[in-house]
Amino acid sequence: MNITMNKIGRKLFLTISCIIAFVYVLTFLANTYLLPTYFLHEKKSNMAEIMQQLDTMSASSLTAEAEQLSYKHNVTIVFARHDGSVNDLNGTLRDKFNSRGIAMSKFWITEESMEKLKSGTHVNKLYDQEKLKSRVFVSFVMKDDIVFAVADSIAHATETIMMANQFHTWILLVALVLTLVLVGLFSNRLLRPLDQLKRATEDIANLHFRKVEIKTGDEVESLAHSVNEMSDKLQQAHQELAIRNQNLQGFISDVSHELKTPIALIKAYAAGMRDGYDDGSYLEVIEKQADDMTTMVETLLELSRLQVEPYAVASFDMRELVAQVVDTYKLTLQQQGIELTMHDDKDAAYMVLADKTKMMIVWSNLIRNAISYTTNRRIDITLARQGNLIHCSIKNGVGPIDEKQLDFLWEPFYVVEQSRNKQLSGTGLGLSIVKTILLKHQSDFGVRTINNDIDFYFEVEFSSG
Repeated sequence: MNITMNKIGRKLFLTISCIIAFVYVLTFLANTYLLPTYFLHEKKSNMAEIMQQLDTMSASSLTAEAEQLSYKHNVTIVFARHDGSVNDLNGTLRDKFNSRGIAMSKFWITEESMEKLKSGTHVNKLYDQEKLKSRVFVSFVMKDDIVFAVADSIAHATETIMMANQFHTWILLVALVLTLVLVGLFSNRLLRPLDQLKRATEDIANLHFRKVEIKTGDEVESLAHSVNEMSDKLQQAHQELAIRNQNLQGFISDVSHELKTPIALIKAYAAGMRDGYDDGSYLEVIEKQADDMTTMVETLLELSRLQVEPYAVASFDMRELVAQVVDTYKLTLQQQGIELTMHDDKDAAYMVLADKTKMMIVWSNLIRNAISYTTNRRIDITLARQGNLIHCSIKNGVGPIDEKQLDFLWEPFYVVEQSRNKQLSGTGLGLSIVKTILLKHQSDFGVRTINNDIDFYFEVEFSSG
C-alpha cells in the first residue's frame, strides 16, 4: 500500500508543482519584459487623453487653469514663453519642474522638436533619470508662443520588478511545501477507500464475494457501489453456473443411466441369438430397445435445438391451436377412456403473440403427460383472459405427491413414480422441453396441486391484432 501511495503522491505532487512552476515562470517573464512596456503604454494613453483636452483650450485658459488641471489629472503642468532661445526655454521649464518637486537631471528640447511644436504637433519625450532611479514622461504643446509641458513621473521599474519576482519566488516555495502537505493528506484520504476496493476485488477474483462500505460522497463511493453490484451479479452468476454444472452432471448421469439399460438388453439378447437361445422374440426386443434409444436421442437433439434456435413470434388464436392439438390425441383419449374438457369463454378472443409451432409442442407434451399420469380419467384445459395475458392451464388427477417434488418435474428424466417410469413417462424429457420453450417466451409458468389434481399453467402475451 505504501508503494501505491508513494506513486500516486509523487504523481500528484509533480503535476501540481509543474503547474505552479509554469505559472511562476510566466509571471516572472511577464513582470520582467511586459510589465514596464504595459505600464508605459498606460501612461501614454492617459497622457494622450489629457493632451486632447488641452488642444481644445486656448493659451490664456491653459495658463489660468494649469494648476487645477494638474490636480485633476495627477500630473505636473508647467509653461514658458518661447522668445527664440531653446536653451533659455529648457532652463526655464527645468526650473519650474524643480520647483514643483520633479527633479530633472536630464532635460532638453531640441530645435527639431521646436519646429514640430510650431507646426502644431505634439512632442513626447521620455527622460531617463538614472541617478534618481526614475523616468519622466513629458508631452509638449505650443499655443501662442507659449510652450506647455505636461509631465508624469514613472518610477524605475527594475528594482520594483526584482522585488516582486523575489516575493513570487517565496510564494512559489511556500506553495510547493503546502502542495506537498496537501497531496499527502489527499493521497491518504483517497487511497484508503481505494485500498478497500483493491482488497475487495482481489477477494471477488478468488470467488470470495463480498461488499465494501465506503462513504466519501464522490466518484470513489460510486465506484464502490458499482463494485458491490458487480459482486452481487458475479455471485449470482457463479451460483447459477454451479447449479447448471450440477444439473449437467445429473443430466449426463441420467442419460447414461437411460441408455445403459437398453444397451445391456441389446447385448444380452444379441448374445442369446448367437448362442442359439432365440425363441423368435429376441430380434423384436432388440428393435424395440433400439427404437427407444433413437427416440431418446432425437428428443435430446430437439431439446438442444429449442434452446438455441430463433423463435418466430406472430399473432394467432390459442383456442384454435389447442383444439388442433387435442384433435391429434382424440383416438388415444377414446382408447384409454379419458374425458378431456375445454373451459373457455366462447365469446372471448384468445389471440396471442408467440411462436405457433413451439406452442404446439408445449400443448402436445402437456397433453401427453396428462394422458400418461391421470388417475381419474379426466383432463381439464382452461383458457382465460387476464389483463394483457392469456392464462393457460391443463389439470388432471394425481396420486399422493410431495409438494417439494413439484419443481423437479421440469428436470430431465425426473419421474415422481419410479415404478411407472418405463410404462408412462416416455423419455422423461417432455416437461423439460416445455420449460425451455416457455423460458424463451419469458412466460410465467409453474405447477401446483389442487385437492387431488395437478395443474400445469403458463401465461402468454395477449395480441389485439
